[in-house]
Amino acid sequence: MRRMFTLPFLILLSSLLAQPNNKSQPMVLAITHVAVIDATGSPANPDMTVVITGDRITEIGKTEKIRLPKGARVVEGTGKFLIPGLWDMHAHPFLEPQMLPPQLLFNLYVANGVTGLRDPGGPLEVQIKWRKAVAAGEVLGPRMIVSGPILDGQSPMWPSIAIAIGAENEARSAVAGLKQRGADFIKVYDFLPRDAYFAIVDEAKKQHIPLAGHIPISVTAAEALDAGQRSVEHVIHLFESCSSLESELQQEALRRVKEATAAGLEPNLPSLFRELSQIELKALKTYDEAKAQALFARFVKNGAYEDPTLIAHGYEQGADHSSDARLKYAPALLKESWKPENYILSKAFMREDLANAKILFQKRVELIGAMRRAGVALLAGTDSPTAAYTFAGFSLHDELALFVKAGLTTMEALQTATRNPARFFDLQESLGAVERGKIADLVLLEANPLLDIHNTQKINAVIVNGRLLDRATLDDLLAKASTAGQNK
Repeated sequence: MRRMFTLPFLILLSSLLAQPNNKSQPMVLAITHVAVIDATGSPANPDMTVVITGDRITEIGKTEKIRLPKGARVVEGTGKFLIPGLWDMHAHPFLEPQMLPPQLLFNLYVANGVTGLRDPGGPLEVQIKWRKAVAAGEVLGPRMIVSGPILDGQSPMWPSIAIAIGAENEARSAVAGLKQRGADFIKVYDFLPRDAYFAIVDEAKKQHIPLAGHIPISVTAAEALDAGQRSVEHVIHLFESCSSLESELQQEALRRVKEATAAGLEPNLPSLFRELSQIELKALKTYDEAKAQALFARFVKNGAYEDPTLIAHGYEQGADHSSDARLKYAPALLKESWKPENYILSKAFMREDLANAKILFQKRVELIGAMRRAGVALLAGTDSPTAAYTFAGFSLHDELALFVKAGLTTMEALQTATRNPARFFDLQESLGAVERGKIADLVLLEANPLLDIHNTQKINAVIVNGRLLDRATLDDLLAKASTAGQNK
């Protein structure tokens, strides 16, 4: 089953890695005397030279043993650390183009070392258009894997980016249609009816297209994992699956959703989210360690990944972001939408609920630590820039820090944005590590991230598909994004 679901990512390889046809002599770049952190689990390897020809790493070894090619551009790496390019495995760069155009968001991602994005929900034609432009070298940006619109129930949570599904035939038609239009995977969502979900699963197998997303309230996490869902997004409904009262809590949640969507109109989401959060709190009080371990074992057995987007749950902490220096990269409309009185998820938590909200956030962090100790593979995602105070590019580093807070080692945290995405896509032959033959998507750091994960933010240069972007170039990308944000 896993091979059936990962085959499409191999087919995707040619388009994902496609680059413009350049008949001229490929550029040669050499980074000398650098400490290489290859993200395989090995410690930093000092005094290495990495040679890049065109878009590939062609030589790597101890500096004294590497003969530099004639005409190579040399970057002195003494005191610096080279890591693979980072992936944000849950980002939505195309949902708010009127607030910040995709190209400026790309600037922010690339300037922060993010060389790859997985976009699980957006306008498919727009996603594909920009992905092709990046692959053709027409614009600078990260590689992209996209799903198009989400598949949700008849009253979708987010109607503007959803296909409403009520029956099995609609489910099958939606999957086949998305595959035909060029989607790389299918994303399922909370309100899907049970029969429709399993029809989507079956049709996805027939169409050889992977399945990812939320765990619909109509199915259990165990059922979704056994069905072959490749990733679970966010830490949503997992507490119920670890509760001794799982069945009762699921039925209560289904009743709440049915009541909220009964009229066939857009549901009152703040009210519904408030009710569902109360169910989560009940689940916390009935947490069953044996059930939790059984669920984690199912993740491992089925080769499924958890993409918790912990940073996107930050609204639960009720923190004051008014002095965050990164706000200069967000235009006025976006900043206004993030304010607690406007942000739909923040409105779900009344002032008197704030203490419970903080408890929920802390328990999400602890749950991710427990999942990792059980061997569950994790992915780093941010839900940027649509989730409140998630900054394109910047927030991925915050997510890595939260992983360390959850109990991951710094290497494990780094792997959630490097090796693990490559394995998830079955592209580890081309991406995810600093090794000969791999694509030259790399980040040059001023300090060792294995000593302090915050050092991933100390970026000296980014290499995108073999193209060197030095610190001055990265600062220019950030300046353009800042100017655009303040002009809107």
